[in-house]
Amino acid sequence: MDLAGKTAFVTGGASGLGLAVARNFLATGANVMLFDRNEELLRQAGAELGGQAIWHAGDVTDEDSVSAAIAATRERFEAIHINVNSAGIGGAARTVGRDGPMPLARFEHIVRVNLIGTFNVLRLCAAVMNENEPDGGDGERGVIVNVASVAAFDGQTGQAGYAASKGGIVAMTLPIARDLAKRGIRVMTVAPGVFETPLLAAAPDELKQALVSITQFPKRLGQPDEFAAEVAHIVRCAYLNGETIRLDAGIRMPAI
Repeated sequence: MDLAGKTAFVTGGASGLGLAVARNFLATGANVMLFDRNEELLRQAGAELGGQAIWHAGDVTDEDSVSAAIAATRERFEAIHINVNSAGIGGAARTVGRDGPMPLARFEHIVRVNLIGTFNVLRLCAAVMNENEPDGGDGERGVIVNVASVAAFDGQTGQAGYAASKGGIVAMTLPIARDLAKRGIRVMTVAPGVFETPLLAAAPDELKQALVSITQFPKRLGQPDEFAAEVAHIVRCAYLNGETIRLDAGIRMPAI
């Protein structure tokens, strides 16, 4: 799918990987809806990105909130062709720790935001994509790109909730791609390794260096624009479907 003139709905779009995707898409002539919980960062991003970017504050787990943002997107740009789901949260806790078993509410919250929130957004966007006129010789109507993590495969100690949420995204990629194939909608997932995002920027230097030391090549943190370039490639390459791509410089996370 050619990005020029298309409209993308990007969750987690106020910062980090989502904002990098928005910048990349806008540079190629696309329109972008930024959806995020942080209204202050959304205002800043909207002011930076200009008129082809609009924003809406909301929660990916709230159907009404997502539906309102989708309606605003269609009102401004008429359609949605691309959905990138980069909203997510972390959270570490051992299954049984010093204070006893992990609170179930903590596990549920991580899974609700990362997994259920991703599915909530993509199902609503897919319904809108289904109304698009088929594009090109393949009859493509839309592209969905979800964001998992290498934790889906190499979950570390204390990452039961996070790994489960990201593993669920990986596991549902193929069945959703099969569900939507007859509608001309592709579904892909990217599983990033360690990237230079605002969350990691706040981490101590010794932690960053420890993470860099277990990458293979290149020996550095990933850059958000590299992630954005991969997402743009997925959108453009119509033969990519139903798969998860690790974008991680060959890293394999240790147990701790």
